[in-house]
Amino acid sequence: MALRAAVFGLDGVLAVPSVFGHLGRAEKELSLPGGFLNEAFKKGGPDGPSARLMRGEIMFSQIFGKAVSARKISHPMLQAALALKKKGYTTCILTNNWLDDSTHRACLAQLLCALRPHFDFLIESCRIGMAKPEPEIYTFVLDTLKASPNEVVFLDDIGAHLKPARDLGMVTILVHDPSRALRELETVAGMQLLTPAAPQSAPCDPGDMSHGYVPIKPGLHLHFVEQGSGPAVCLCHGFPESWFSWRHQIPALAHAGFRVLAVDMKGYGESSAPPEIEEYSMEILCKEMVTFLDNLGIPQAVFIGHDWGGMLVWNMALFYPERVRAVASLNTPFMPANPEVSPLEMIKANPVFDYQLYFQKPGVAEAELEQNLNRTFRSFFRANDETFLSTSKICEIGGLLVRTPEEPSLSRIVTEGDIQFYTQQFRKSGFRGPLNWYRNIERNWQWGCRGLGRKILIPALMVTAEKDFVLTPDMSKHMESWIPHLKRGHIKDCGHWTQMEKPSELNHILIEWLETDAKDPLVASKL
Repeated sequence: MALRAAVFGLDGVLAVPSVFGHLGRAEKELSLPGGFLNEAFKKGGPDGPSARLMRGEIMFSQIFGKAVSARKISHPMLQAALALKKKGYTTCILTNNWLDDSTHRACLAQLLCALRPHFDFLIESCRIGMAKPEPEIYTFVLDTLKASPNEVVFLDDIGAHLKPARDLGMVTILVHDPSRALRELETVAGMQLLTPAAPQSAPCDPGDMSHGYVPIKPGLHLHFVEQGSGPAVCLCHGFPESWFSWRHQIPALAHAGFRVLAVDMKGYGESSAPPEIEEYSMEILCKEMVTFLDNLGIPQAVFIGHDWGGMLVWNMALFYPERVRAVASLNTPFMPANPEVSPLEMIKANPVFDYQLYFQKPGVAEAELEQNLNRTFRSFFRANDETFLSTSKICEIGGLLVRTPEEPSLSRIVTEGDIQFYTQQFRKSGFRGPLNWYRNIERNWQWGCRGLGRKILIPALMVTAEKDFVLTPDMSKHMESWIPHLKRGHIKDCGHWTQMEKPSELNHILIEWLETDAKDPLVASKL
């Protein structure tokens, strides 16, 4: 009979390092004989502390301290579980768990909250009053799965937990070396589970997201979508986009153990879009992001921005560092204001920024970009080797889309559904608000000069895209002068629309950085 169900242990399989491995590490630190603490802990059989803990008869803080807080999700193992589920397998977590009343109990809650949505069943020993390797728990698993033993593969990091399952007829895999265990799982399942490329999460569906609306001041609110639990990560998009531009990053960052809040920036989508130009100055935009955090009860967040969102997050780090856990920008470098040089003069001196001069007169660019929204977004959102938009000599030729096709082909980096989402969003409030971000150059410069001489010392990441011909990687080459602890990521063969063109590569860079620089205590959702 073919396999159709997969059961994964939690400790040492989906979450590493193992809590019980903590005893082994303690033995080494204390120069005790190997296995000494494990044997002492397990002593007493079914009435000993280990068995009673797993059955929920005593509390976790009575046995362990900090060991559980060190565990993180094993992403290769989770990816394997997701691949099996996609192929029709019923998936289950079977864990010897405890009632956790320790000071680190949020860590277990966060771990299970991140994993639970991806599995059909979660079976915790402390909830059912039986634990591995007691024979009855394996019968309970089979009844839950509605499967025969020979239809189930079971992975665990303790051999004694596998023996009763094997005796029943399940296929068992001992997980000591995760890579080896995954290769063995590939063999028994008859499918490829290990991929050399970075795993790509499926983009999120707007209809499946939790949507929130935060009042900022009378008559003005910001809309955002939310997924995941853990340290708060605020995603800030650029022009002319939407929270939806982060559709590939939201599930990936949520799966990695973060509470992701992707904002419709002011003027966009379902956020308010006042017509006044001064409403979009960087000073006001940053103050409103602080209010956004305040009203959600978030003392501090990681800020990640792209394009204009990148400009905003650098200013958040410069002017409100106490609210920024860490900061990352895609494509947009940090460029401190120079009080000696007018920014408009700098723009006029660089032909590639001529489009920003075209955007200055209210109503002109709005009329062009709103005339045929489908054409506009098909023209904008293209891979680096498909682009036909030019940003130079725009004032001279009379428009941004003048030299683009009337009916552009669909780029490989978007779907027809993606284009329709953007057109629907921009039908609501148009381009006036988004273009107003460009119409505060002097105000932004004056405010920026107030930060003259400051350095950004909080954790920071700059991600450059090799083939962004407007925000070129060279523009970021002096950033370490102002951000001495800056970390960097670089994506080859990538143009301006980094989140869409190279989502797997970007997700890998962001998650690796977040894991090391941005972990923080759990912040509960207020939705």
